[in-house]
Amino acid sequence: MEKVSEFITKKMAMLVVAFAVVGLILPASFKWVTPQIPLLLGVIMFGMGMTLRAEDFREIFRRPRDVLIGVAAQFTIMPLLAFALANAFSLPPELAAGVILVGTCPGGTASNVMTYLAKGDLALSVSITISTTILAPLVTPLLTWWLAGAWIEISLVDMMISIVQVVLAPILLGLLVNQLFGSFVRRVTKILPVISIVAILLIAGGVVSVNAEKILQTGALIMSVVVLHNLCGYALGFCAAKIFKMNLDKTKAISIEVGMQNSGLAVSLAMIHFGAAAAIPGALFSVWHNISGSITANYLAQKSNKLS
Repeated sequence: MEKVSEFITKKMAMLVVAFAVVGLILPASFKWVTPQIPLLLGVIMFGMGMTLRAEDFREIFRRPRDVLIGVAAQFTIMPLLAFALANAFSLPPELAAGVILVGTCPGGTASNVMTYLAKGDLALSVSITISTTILAPLVTPLLTWWLAGAWIEISLVDMMISIVQVVLAPILLGLLVNQLFGSFVRRVTKILPVISIVAILLIAGGVVSVNAEKILQTGALIMSVVVLHNLCGYALGFCAAKIFKMNLDKTKAISIEVGMQNSGLAVSLAMIHFGAAAAIPGALFSVWHNISGSITANYLAQKSNKLS
């Protein structure tokens, strides 16, 4: 099972693309997934909670400056980039809201994996992911309301409740299970990524399938926005870390953390609050950032602290 987990983790980018393609060509194959997207995201967050340790939370308070820089970069660079791109490309309201929603979401666990592969500061990456996720019920709705309110009606309270339900509650439940059944959790930790990846694959396939026609019509436009959003996030995250004179390991973590979003949360919130079309940017981001993240991680892994 551990070998299967390792194989699936290594091939994740290819698998996400494959599921998205199947969802596009054979929409009926994944349409059943759509109503289950919040549940699938909850499964991913529950798995994240089961892998967290008290040490991960203590790390936040050991290095508050580094974490604060990462959190600030996450919640300024990506939302403002999303807003700028939505305006520059004159996106329709639902698609504009979807792009902005991707930008206002916290970092996801995929960024931790890519930071590890990049030989970056993994502890910092995990600390930023935890911090942005905890802040998400408040910050994500407020930023979305501020930046996307001109395009689409947004209910702050409803969105806050949704994030608590599909993100915070499952993470807290995972932490509780880890606390009560630590020995069991340690035995199954290596197969948890498989469960999370399967959930991610189903989410990608489900959103693409329900939006297949619209993606075929506007896919090139939205994909251009998604790629620019992600790549500019890496670049500006890297620059932000350098402005604060961080070493290369920390800079790698900040760059990847900023560029990679919890696109599963963006998809779930879009489906619940804005409609299926608003979930397209999140679904395409999920496909693309796993590809770009792997490439970026491999490139950064070759860089040494001599460059810092």
